[in-house]
Amino acid sequence: MAKNFIVETSARHIHVTQEHLEVLFGKGASLTHKKELSQPGQFACEERVTIVGPKKEMPNVSILGPVRSATQVELSATDARSIGIAAPVRESGNIAGSGACKIIGPCGEVEINEGVIVAKRHIHLTPADAEELNVKDKDIVWVKLDTNGRKAILGDVVVRVSDGFSCAMHIDTDEANAVSSSGNLMGEVVKL
Repeated sequence: MAKNFIVETSARHIHVTQEHLEVLFGKGASLTHKKELSQPGQFACEERVTIVGPKKEMPNVSILGPVRSATQVELSATDARSIGIAAPVRESGNIAGSGACKIIGPCGEVEINEGVIVAKRHIHLTPADAEELNVKDKDIVWVKLDTNGRKAILGDVVVRVSDGFSCAMHIDTDEANAVSSSGNLMGEVVKL
């Protein structure tokens, strides 16, 4: 019997460096913990920013913590197009040559020349989870989503394996809307 795993919708958000956090929110600023996320050590923050593209602004974008070594904006393809940013589909952290934008906070603004991506759909797994699913880090798999009236099989799902992960798949809002996810979605790796 196949192992099912939770499929979560990852809405638009931003990861920031400490340097950019202080430009946006003031010298000595730190992230204010709002709620824990499914991945250990990751959390949603109280702080919000506005993302500015060539066409328009997108206000009230959530910051996820902790701070990172590079600022990265993760949007859905629809979000990126609506504000005029050419954002490639990439794994988190792979920002070389990606989209550019301005980020506005209450104390200042930052221009990034790269860092805007559409996050590639992925599954976070522990080594034990990966062994049970018979997959390994960086495998590309198909995942079956069994929703009411909009069942789908998604390809190009990257497997990410680490002792520091909790078992969960992440899709963006475009993908969640396409399958009519109600928020209680489960996935299953399938062989095609």
